[in-house]
Amino acid sequence: MPEGRRPPASPGNLAGMAAALHEARLAASLEEVPVGAVVLKDGAILARAHNETVKRCDPTAHAELLAIQGALKTLGIDRLEACSLYVTLEPCAQCAGAIVLAKVGRLVFGAYDDKAGMCGSVGDLVRHAKLNHRVEVVGGVEEEACGRLLKAFFEHRR
Repeated sequence: MPEGRRPPASPGNLAGMAAALHEARLAASLEEVPVGAVVLKDGAILARAHNETVKRCDPTAHAELLAIQGALKTLGIDRLEACSLYVTLEPCAQCAGAIVLAKVGRLVFGAYDDKAGMCGSVGDLVRHAKLNHRVEVVGGVEEEACGRLLKAFFEHRR
């Protein structure tokens, strides 16, 4: 989405995305695809994670899934309705499904993913009318910074 059509990001969204970007940079330094995620409740970080698919030899070890699992464990509950998930890349089908199942209240993501994004780009699982939970979504927060990090990572690998 062109910058001129998107309202400016709130200070809270920028702070959450900054924490997610920190995780993404950590992932890149470990030669993981640089995607980072954090879960916040009332402005406090409950969990933070980055992709660990290489480390765990597990293609499902995405940042969002790991952050959701960490937040659920921290809170000792099975729902994150009062929480916000910040992630540097639009979630895929697996992660969008986990977001719905965990009943995350709000999703804020950075770069759009026109190949696998299921929060508006390829499909929109998190706001599907037939599901019992729909997530509030804010996309494109720090989109350029998130996209640059991914682009640089993949250029370096080629």
